[in-house]
Order: sequence, then structure tokens, then C-alpha cells
Amino acid sequence: MVNNQFSLQNLRILCEVADYQSFAKTAQMMGVSPAFVTKRIQQLETDLGTRLFHRTTRQVSLTEQGEHVYSQAQHILLSVDGLQNQIDLMKGEPRGILRVSTSFGFGRRVVAQSLAQYSRNHPEVQIKLEVFDRLVDLARDKFDLDVRIGDIIDPNYIARKLASNHRILCASPEYLQTHGTPRKISELSEHNCLVIRERDHPVGIWKLSRRNKSINVKVDGSLTTNNGEIAVAWALAGHGIMLRSIWDSQEHLQSGQLVHILKEYRQEANVWAVYPERLSASAKIKSCVSHLEEYFHNWGKEGGQRPAF
Repeated sequence: MVNNQFSLQNLRILCEVADYQSFAKTAQMMGVSPAFVTKRIQQLETDLGTRLFHRTTRQVSLTEQGEHVYSQAQHILLSVDGLQNQIDLMKGEPRGILRVSTSFGFGRRVVAQSLAQYSRNHPEVQIKLEVFDRLVDLARDKFDLDVRIGDIIDPNYIARKLASNHRILCASPEYLQTHGTPRKISELSEHNCLVIRERDHPVGIWKLSRRNKSINVKVDGSLTTNNGEIAVAWALAGHGIMLRSIWDSQEHLQSGQLVHILKEYRQEANVWAVYPERLSASAKIKSCVSHLEEYFHNWGKEGGQRPAF
């Protein structure tokens, strides 16, 4: 006989394993041991009286019964989450796990601090923040919210603008003294450009705008990285020309360590909170995005350097 008391947590773990097709990856993403995931799936199989997964050393896949349970579990969990969101909204008390993604340097220097403040004000919300050098697929990668720099956003997502931002061309005075200052955008091909693998643009192509007209500039150089902080360090050390967000470069511009060049060119890269439409009524999302909006509005006004957003 089927045990009708199987837990919602086990259903969630089932869906995670089915999506990742891996017990180890599920355990990693959940912050638990593979043994814990295996035990939970075994318990669910016992409760339901059926085998849910085909297991080999290289692959995990759903059985026919597992496919049916997975489909039903998704509906059940969506209904439960929707009910919890409605209750949280009525009570005005967001709670539960909030999975947030963002980029490396921006995440470490800005987003992490903001989310720590949010957590202090909303202790019932458990924040799980991860940083990437790529744009995440919120559905596939199981994130609730992405705080991103860049205006390329899937129309199927809801996007709330948190702050205005753009990228500029800059280099150290030492580099410009040695190699000369480019006066035309075409002269960038004659310079060592520090290429960053940004989350929102292809590598080696700088998509710039000038007087509302777009231009794609192919650049090359001896140094490439997926970490903006490394690129800034290279620029400060005189290794080349960089395209970097004003939020990250303004401090060095003001100190004279970097020089803004080709000032008529820029790349729009605003700051956004992006989340799936299905979470539009989530109390966690609503309260966190409102906090982020306030944070970016006030950022640096008290006792700190504020980038020119």
C-alpha cells in the first residue's frame, strides 16, 4: 500500500535529481551530502512502492513511473509554493529559501552587501547567493532572482531596473604615455585591449554606441579574463585599454590612476533584477527587489564612494 505521508522535501529532491540528472550535482546545489539525497529518494520510492530512477555509474534517468511522479510533483510543489506565497503576502512576512545569482566582482563588492542587509531585516528568508561569469538560465539553473549588469534580457522574464550604468573605455596614464592615446575608435586595433568575458556580450567584440548609433568594434590583446577585477588590476598596471563599468572604474578615474578615453563612446550596461513571471507574486521576490531598489538608490550616500549610476 502507498504511504500517503511522503514529504514535500522528498518531492523537491526528486525534481532536482530529475532536472540535474545527477545525485552528486543535486547534493552540491542543495548543500547536502550525496548520501542524504540517495536516502531521501530511496525513502520516496519505498513510500510510493515503485522505482523512480534508472541508475548507472554515468547516468541517472527517470523510469516510466518516475516520469509520472515527476510531472505530478511539479504541479504539487507549484501549488504549495503558490499557497505559501499567498499566506506570506497576507501576513507581510517573506520566508523560505531565495536563490540569487549575479556576476563575480559586482556580486562580491555590491550584491553580497545588499543581500546581507536584507537578511538582517528578514531573518526568515534564507539567501543562497552564487556568482557566475555567464548569464544564468533561471529555470534550468534553479534560481529565483538574477541581479545582472547588462541590457540583454529574455522577454519571458520580468526585469526591474535597479540603477543606470554604462561601460567606458579607459587606460592608465603610463600605458597611454608609452603607446599613445587613440583619437579614433578604429585605432583600438593598434592597441593591446584587455578582453573581459562579460556575461552579456561575446568575447572580443565591443558593442559601443555614439550619439545613439551602434558600432561593433573587434578588439584583441595579449590578456583575456572572465574576471573584471583582474582586468582592472591589469589596466592599473599599464597593460592595456579596458572597457569597464563606470561603477567599477570611477574611483580610479577620480584618483588619476585611470584615464577616460574616446569619451563619446560607451556601452549601456544598466543594473537589473530579473526573475521568472511565475514568481511575480512571491513575497520573497517582492520584498527583496524593493530592498535592492532602495539600496541602489542610497548606495554610497553615507560614508562611502558612490559610483555615478
